[in-house]
Amino acid sequence: MLAKVLSAGLVGLEAHLIEVEVDIGGGLPQFSIVGLPDTTVRESRDRVRTALKNTGFSFPARKITVNLAPAGIRKEGSGLDLGIAIGILLAREILSPEEVASYVLVGELSLDGRVKTVRGGLSFGMECRTTHSLILPAENAEEAAVVEGATVYGVHTLSQVVGFLKGEAHLDSTQVDPSSLKYFSFPIEEDFADVKGQIQAKRALEVAAAGGHNVLMVGPPGSGKTMLAQRISGILPPMDHQECLEASQVHSVAGTLPGNSPLLKTRPFRSPHHSISEAGLIGGGTIPRPGEISLAHHGVLFLDEALEFKRSVLDGLRQPMENGTVTLTRVNASLTYPAHVMLVAAMNPCPCGYLGDPVTECVCPPHQIRRYRARLSGPLMDRLDIHLHVPTVPVQDLASGRDSEPSDTIRTRVTLARRRQTDRYRKERVFSNAQLKPRHLKKYCQIDAEGQNLVERAVSQLGLTARAYGRILRVSRTIADLDESDRIKTIHLGEAIQYRTLDRPLIV
Repeated sequence: MLAKVLSAGLVGLEAHLIEVEVDIGGGLPQFSIVGLPDTTVRESRDRVRTALKNTGFSFPARKITVNLAPAGIRKEGSGLDLGIAIGILLAREILSPEEVASYVLVGELSLDGRVKTVRGGLSFGMECRTTHSLILPAENAEEAAVVEGATVYGVHTLSQVVGFLKGEAHLDSTQVDPSSLKYFSFPIEEDFADVKGQIQAKRALEVAAAGGHNVLMVGPPGSGKTMLAQRISGILPPMDHQECLEASQVHSVAGTLPGNSPLLKTRPFRSPHHSISEAGLIGGGTIPRPGEISLAHHGVLFLDEALEFKRSVLDGLRQPMENGTVTLTRVNASLTYPAHVMLVAAMNPCPCGYLGDPVTECVCPPHQIRRYRARLSGPLMDRLDIHLHVPTVPVQDLASGRDSEPSDTIRTRVTLARRRQTDRYRKERVFSNAQLKPRHLKKYCQIDAEGQNLVERAVSQLGLTARAYGRILRVSRTIADLDESDRIKTIHLGEAIQYRTLDRPLIV
């Protein structure tokens, strides 16, 4: 008999419905799966066979063929186990087609019949919210039920699924009250109040957070670059519900979202080690997975000791920084992951780290400094809106008992500036000044004759590119927003220009 059951699989971030066709026919005992399965899907034959036996169902000693349609999409992961098992029971007429027609079944089977958690519960909920009810592991139920309109049933065992489909057991659909969610939040224990001195650096990071701008911090070892970067998440505005869903979907597919925490509530902060590969940072691999830049979506990606990263890895950031997405093209498919991040990089000014330091003398020869700086390519440098010098903090400031401004106060100003941007760009599909396209600059970043003269002199003396010119306009627009000004003034442009320190010729 031929049976058909609906399941689902992941292609990138999106879930797609998969029709599981099961045919039990005559011939020598055989169990084959076709339809472009990967190794994990092929191994489901042993999991399904053993799970059925240990649940109390006899496994037919006949020729069993399972087809996963559409055949042109590669099937990955263990989430198809439950659909295949139910398809076999349907083909043996233990279940009827009417009992399973309205359900999508997703879950990995253990050998004793338990239904184990899978990656991408949130994506499955989005795919099934208007068409079918979804049966999946109980650990993923709350995550999928966050999606408005999704009908989700969480299950623990194969026998529980069979009993529910036959009407012999009752299951309540999983309901999620948004106000009572236990959000998985990245800890924000660090506060700007802990940072002594560095007034200019704090101001620059406030500007960066207010406009979503990328930042490069340059300073000697121990000047506080890492300490400052770790506190940026604490001054970013709260995520809205849509941003929570988008960021959570990436972590759900990557398998880094705990089952008891269905949504991210605070903006992610990712800080990969400099030995990371290009696939680890950008995404990819034999089985493509989101990289660190996608896991930091709507949050902060911090590259400490940026020049210790391989140059090819750093240059791989150029396209995602410009477009806000990562596109991975493979033989079988082209996958796109989101990558709207605030990139924060930190580096030493030279190999020894003390170029320009008033206390410790630099011992690096000029050619070595130039070769060291060359690891950061010009096109990537252009994409970093703010270049920030972080000097050594004087001992008097460290010993001072004077309190610094706390993160909560800075976050209030940042949130108000972001709100101005949201209102201004409501019809443009733009959410921050850093995302302004060239066509938007003429409309929203107009400057007077005095300001134009200042910018022209800066471009001429610093040798700025057209992209760097656009960065200055975007940053000055953010400074004006923090100043609650509708017009970009000369003072705003002057502050934005001083944030292009690395565009100046290197003097050693």
